[in-house]
Amino acid sequence: MTELSALGLNPDEETVYRSLVDRPSATAADLARTLRRPTDTVRGCLAGLEERGLVGRAGGTRTRFVAASPAISLGPLITRQRDELRRAELELLALTERYRTAAGARTAGDLVEVVTGVDTLARRFAQLQQGATEELLTMVTARTVAVTRQDNSPAEEEGVRRGVRYRVIIERAILEQPGASADATSAIRSGEEVRVVEQVPTKLAIADRTLAMLPLTSDPAAPPAAIIIHRSGLLHALVSLFEAIWTHALPMRADLSTTDPDRALADLDQKIVTLLLAGLTDRSIATQLQLSMRTVQRRVRTLMDTANVRTRLQLGWQLARSGWL
Repeated sequence: MTELSALGLNPDEETVYRSLVDRPSATAADLARTLRRPTDTVRGCLAGLEERGLVGRAGGTRTRFVAASPAISLGPLITRQRDELRRAELELLALTERYRTAAGARTAGDLVEVVTGVDTLARRFAQLQQGATEELLTMVTARTVAVTRQDNSPAEEEGVRRGVRYRVIIERAILEQPGASADATSAIRSGEEVRVVEQVPTKLAIADRTLAMLPLTSDPAAPPAAIIIHRSGLLHALVSLFEAIWTHALPMRADLSTTDPDRALADLDQKIVTLLLAGLTDRSIATQLQLSMRTVQRRVRTLMDTANVRTRLQLGWQLARSGWL
């Protein structure tokens, strides 16, 4: 997507228009040479731009083109798009009110939708995230059904930018997957809140406490399917389940350092301690951080010696007592 695509210009048309803005006038051949594009392609772009009023003929000639003033030519397009968006917003409000009115008459069967197929699941999950305005609660299992971490990252980043509060509970096994620790750290630094438990009961996503999505079955051999749950007692129970697990889950932090430089942990030690407190084994920590297991054990031993403790449990207690956690 380019800067002017919202106004109906494709990338080639935008490139030709920008090039023409930078010069008094030019022929299609001039532009083709400058842009290293086929002349026929440039002519097609000029025809489309001329039809929209963005390009005119220079001095009454038929071969030289001149860009129309952006303020004059693009302004009406922006105004029209703004008006169309406003009409869409008003229609959204009207449809939302109708939806709320109908919600009171829904039967029990209307409160739950069944969604099947990987593509449909991914699309509905994206819609659920895009529709969230305040908060998104998610529980994530180690098993991926339809949406991978990579597929979901853009939607999460866009949601955080919109000010949506993300609270995520992940099960410990996820942190043993390649790259998972870095993904979690990146998510936390972007503004998400992440906590870890030994195991979550089900994959779950709840948007603004009004709509939820969870797998229809936990059987890995069954076809991918999920249920969409609208505002109801069942949805309230799922929110309560999330909050109960969240309360007892272990918070993850992207940075264990403090404002006191004398007490700040080295960057590598911060990462090791974060994963250690999340319950990962030395071998799993070594895999995540691409270190040898001996290096991990040596760094933990050094931390224990520095804190003057004999066990890792004492190390965690000492780190918390000293303000590192």
